[in-house]
Amino acid sequence: MISILVTGANGQLGRCLQDVAKGTKDLEWSFKTSKELDISNKELLENLFKNQKFDYVVNCAAYTAVDEAESDIEKAFLVNAEAVQYLASCCKKNNSTFIHISTDFVFDGKSSTPYNEDDEVGPINVYGKSKLKGEEYVKQLLDEYFIIRTSWVYSEYGNNFVKTMLRLGKERDELSIVSDQIGSPTYAGDLAAVIFEIISSGSKKYGVYHYSNEGEISWFEFAKAIFEESNLNIKLLPIKSEFYPTPAKRPQFSVMNKLRIKNKLNIEDSPWRDSLKEFLLK
Repeated sequence: MISILVTGANGQLGRCLQDVAKGTKDLEWSFKTSKELDISNKELLENLFKNQKFDYVVNCAAYTAVDEAESDIEKAFLVNAEAVQYLASCCKKNNSTFIHISTDFVFDGKSSTPYNEDDEVGPINVYGKSKLKGEEYVKQLLDEYFIIRTSWVYSEYGNNFVKTMLRLGKERDELSIVSDQIGSPTYAGDLAAVIFEIISSGSKKYGVYHYSNEGEISWFEFAKAIFEESNLNIKLLPIKSEFYPTPAKRPQFSVMNKLRIKNKLNIEDSPWRDSLKEFLLK
């Protein structure tokens, strides 16, 4: 029986992994919410690993409040970096394979072509810097790891762009949406299926991978598609980022190349609009 620890089990990806787990056999899942397992508590983590053996650790726990991180730097680095170091250290001592979720925000957004896994990183906000530091700890401590960078995550759980648009679409007749930030949406259910595939296949092809749904769009185009697929008639106005200032800077272009995960792990990515349609039918 393969034993799997999932941290941050109450987040979008954690909840989607719980859905995936319901249909699995020969896998023993241990889901821990951030309240049940504070990964920044080193002693708590070490005690857990002393009492239980895990073949895999999937770290879905993260400080994801991008704008709040600008003024809450210590907390962002504690959760996204130091706590990841603690987890990786426990994995090393206990021979657990570590699957760590990272972000497209490790890049500066100045590229005009999709980022490869080995491209130079250069985060432009605290959130991205803290997530990059977490990646560095994993690489320093472990050989058996999968770092999966993803982007623009949405699901039926928690707060996300799709749910916000659906809510605002019922409350307003007109919305202004940023049109000069380009990226790729990711349905968390698809990402959960990727993680399950990595575990169930027993792959040893460790390293850094990019995963999102296929295609590159702006937030404006994403909002337009959400309303079209939901049959909501909303007037949308495209605006530049400079007219929607936020505490944290966002990369202008954060599309990631996913050839490595396709070629090495035989994992395909669904077109973003197909995944959006399936999600909205749920």
